[in-house]
Formats: sequence, C-alpha cells, structure tokens
Amino acid sequence: MKIAIGSDHAGFDRKSLIVSWLESKGFAVEDLGTHSTDSVDYPDYAHAVAESVASNKTDLGVLICGSANGVAITANKHQKIRAAICWNAEIASLAVQHNDANICCIPARFTSEAETNDIMEAFFSAEFEGGRHANRVNKIACS
Repeated sequence: MKIAIGSDHAGFDRKSLIVSWLESKGFAVEDLGTHSTDSVDYPDYAHAVAESVASNKTDLGVLICGSANGVAITANKHQKIRAAICWNAEIASLAVQHNDANICCIPARFTSEAETNDIMEAFFSAEFEGGRHANRVNKIACS
C-alpha cells in the first residue's frame, strides 16, 4: 500500500515521525513536503496529497498541520476525498469504519507523539463497515 503524506511547517517534525512509523509497518511513502520548518502555505501540501489520493496514485493519505483544520478543509474540496481530523485513536477508527475516510489529518499541536502512533495504528488497521454507512458515504460528494 502506498501512502501520500504532507504537512506545513507546524507539522514538519511530526511528519518525520509518521513517515518512520509507516515505513516500519511496510508502507511505501510518498512525501509531498514540506521539507523544513520554514513557514509555508498549508493548502499547497493538502492539495498535493488530496490529488494523489483522488487520482489513485496513492491509496491513502496523511496530512499534518497545527490544528488539522486547514489541511482537512482544503483536502475535502476534492470530490473523491474524505479527510478526517483525528485527535485520538477512537476517532481515527470511526473515521474509517463509518465514513470511509481516505486521508487522516493530525493536529500536531494538540497530540503527543505517542497519541500520533496510536492514531496511525487505528487509522491504518480499521476497515470500512459498509452497509448503512455506505448509503451515507455515497451521499457526500456533490454532483
């Protein structure tokens, strides 16, 4: 499975941790930036990850910024994207199980490194339950 990952400057350090975690679990990772703590505009990286996932270049995505709000809002502008702000493991599991989330957005300023590892484990081990949830997910995209 191939994962696209991106962050702004506030998420840069956490992104490095997540890349290491993903690679340790056998995922191929496409790091779409940023590559330093220099100030950048989060939409540039959120769009890159969303486009990668929406076009099936990668299977899933991870975005990190200070609050995760900016990257989630931006990614969700793409029709095939369901980006979820995940601040704990239970939310991450439910985002996949009930909403078929395909991008996990991490709020770097509000989660610890240990919590981030738990969120990653939950997000990448959960499976979409389908059924009544599929009917709801099918109503999300605008035509």
